[in-house]
Amino acid sequence: MGQLAIGDPYQGGIVAHLGRSGQHSLIAATHDLDGGTGIRWYKGEYTVTGATATALGTGASNTAKIIASQGSPATSYAAGLAAACTDGGFNDWHLPSLDELDKLFLSKGKVGGFAPANYWSSSERDECTAWYQHFRVGAQHGDFKYEQYRVRAVRRF
Repeated sequence: MGQLAIGDPYQGGIVAHLGRSGQHSLIAATHDLDGGTGIRWYKGEYTVTGATATALGTGASNTAKIIASQGSPATSYAAGLAAACTDGGFNDWHLPSLDELDKLFLSKGKVGGFAPANYWSSSERDECTAWYQHFRVGAQHGDFKYEQYRVRAVRRF
């Protein structure tokens, strides 16, 4: 295979970000996982999950912390739904950190399939709120974990 570019199909998804020397490169799932209706960030009980990292490369560890805190059924909230993704036969999908989510926003035209809606990140603000990004304007804000926002899983390569 030749040089990859943003928007290329690859390893179960679409290349969404190419980091220097291959570090922090991201593949986005080809579709939103929430069925177009959105899903809550949490399972229904406020807890501090410790998933506060926002940098590139931290979404997977955030997702693991959220799932450890929130428990089963994992597919009833954003991080669990992202982690349950098996697109392309891969099982290392996760909810993107805030900076990873911004990379998806910046490449949304080449990745495709995004709604002009709010998408959850795996980055927690505090016990009651988490970060999201609006995919029409790019603004990042915090909101209550009970809000129903879209989910697009990513994986690193």
